[in-house]
Amino acid sequence: MAKRRKIIVAIGGGTIRKASTLPIDREIIRLSGKKHPKLLFIPTASSDSKLYWKIMDRYYGKRLGCRTDVLFLLNNASSASEIRGKILSADIIYVGGGNTLMMMNLWRRLGVDMLLKQAWNSGIVLCGASAGSICWFASGHSDSLSFYNPKRWNYINVRGLGFLKGIHCPHFNGHTLHLPRKKYFERMIGKIGGMGIAVNNDCAIAFIDDCYRVIPAKKKARAYRVFKRKGMVVTERIAEDKRQQTAKKLFHR
Repeated sequence: MAKRRKIIVAIGGGTIRKASTLPIDREIIRLSGKKHPKLLFIPTASSDSKLYWKIMDRYYGKRLGCRTDVLFLLNNASSASEIRGKILSADIIYVGGGNTLMMMNLWRRLGVDMLLKQAWNSGIVLCGASAGSICWFASGHSDSLSFYNPKRWNYINVRGLGFLKGIHCPHFNGHTLHLPRKKYFERMIGKIGGMGIAVNNDCAIAFIDDCYRVIPAKKKARAYRVFKRKGMVVTERIAEDKRQQTAKKLFHR
């Protein structure tokens, strides 16, 4: 029996309606090992947005040929058996963007965190953008507080599932409500230390077992390591190489 690979694809961000991450999305499908994989979309962070689901269903279903399903979790939308059944029967699990803090708190209350770990260990491809990429790391640079008070908020470091090491920053070349991600993530690393893994919009990092590979969907889409060296914050581009690199080196300063 072939060994099941543990796969996570963390996408910095993108616009599904414009298919801006198409090369990444095709790679996610390829990594599933199936021509028409069963893709489960989890839109918790967007408060179970029906419109978001409709867009994802059209894109991954009709355009890319997946068999799509959705898992709504707010307001007791799904029973414990439904949650378990949908998560563990998927070939790909795609987590949408939005409020990371709210999502993580709900997942832990419902036991979704443990089910996702079981899915990862069983070879189901885990992926997502923004909040859906932060969640796989130890923690992430989040704009969750902007959902509660858009006039007075700060970026925060939200605890993730810890399947991957490091502090993740999606949308590294973007901003939320005019606050640039790059500036504030570098400031966060300067204060708390650790290894930051930053990914631009339209770029992803695929983690396959103990290796990783950067997947840019656009020519100038990049990924970076952000860390402190001799008291100074260093932002270092992660090279794009078609060969997989050892993930241990990525998280080592």
